[in-house]
Amino acid sequence: MGAATATFVDSFRARDWRHFDLQLLLYVSLLIGFGVVMGFSARFNDGAAGSGMTETVKTMIWAAIGLTLFFVVASVDYHWLRTLAGPIYVAVLGLLALTMLIGTNLFGAQMSVTVAGLDFQLSEVSKVLMIAVLAAFLAGRVERIGRLSTILVAALLMAIPAFLVFRQPDLGTALVFIGILIGMLFMSGASLGWMGLFAAGVIGAAPIVIGMLHDYQRQRLFCFLDPSADPQGACFQLVQALNAVGSGGWLGRGLTVGGEGQRGYIPVQSTDFIFTVVAEDLGFVGGVVVLTLFGLLIWRILLIGWQARDAFGMMIAAGLASMILFQVLVNIGMVIGVMPVTGIPLPFVTYGGSSLISLLFGMGILQSIRMRANKPTL
Repeated sequence: MGAATATFVDSFRARDWRHFDLQLLLYVSLLIGFGVVMGFSARFNDGAAGSGMTETVKTMIWAAIGLTLFFVVASVDYHWLRTLAGPIYVAVLGLLALTMLIGTNLFGAQMSVTVAGLDFQLSEVSKVLMIAVLAAFLAGRVERIGRLSTILVAALLMAIPAFLVFRQPDLGTALVFIGILIGMLFMSGASLGWMGLFAAGVIGAAPIVIGMLHDYQRQRLFCFLDPSADPQGACFQLVQALNAVGSGGWLGRGLTVGGEGQRGYIPVQSTDFIFTVVAEDLGFVGGVVVLTLFGLLIWRILLIGWQARDAFGMMIAAGLASMILFQVLVNIGMVIGVMPVTGIPLPFVTYGGSSLISLLFGMGILQSIRMRANKPTL
């Protein structure tokens, strides 16, 4: 009750920086720094990119904006998100519908909105906002979490924005919504039996969904099964990525060197295929370092969730951990040829302002949960 009636001023005054989680900020900062270095290396040999400085400077500016947002959001009591869950859900649907109406074409999909010359992918912030919406719903049904109705309503809440993103068409981000849903349901203690039936239904509907894709999307989607089937066409990018990853060896070829080899043929190496830069320039050891950082970050997120003072905070942490884990597994799996090519970014490392700022917004919410974990619930 008190959380719902507190003012924003009260929220700022109530902050307790003694419980600020330095480890969370450290892991996030290291991943961002890794992304800056890898982005620079990826574009170093691209003359049109200004020796990589253009993207590097942009990333640093986005990081500065995102970190500012991180501290502001951490200062505000996260329970405001639960109070405003309904309006936030409506806003998410509105933003995604707006993208479909006036969005700018990016990589064959109408997935960004241009404002003052800057492109914003509203689906990125929508992922974080939907975590808050779903967390509010699940936290309000703790005593009924094992019922089929809970799973169905949660699935419906997530299915609508996921479908709007899918129709852009952006299959990768739509799949992230599903990954978040599954992770949050599992962490909430939902019935595994009902979840299994739900999963069977989703798998059964997969042929219908695949049939709705464009031809080029279907071809890219199944390239991982046999990259040699069309090495100069739909599978070209994957084949080059595999060659680049393999050429890195144990210690890599060195920063900025990889772009002179096989990786130079990958058109979006600083975005979806950024892990090829890590693997070729820094080798197997560099890849292990990145995975270790992600492992530490996800563990920290889950720990903050377990220490949260209420189910709402725990569910937000579960959603953020699920989102990051899903994107890491699919992105790296895509690059090494064990997952379909779906255009899912590597969190904090992939070049892109919308993704980075949205992730830091989510980390700010998580920091707010941590800072208030030891305060009594009013």
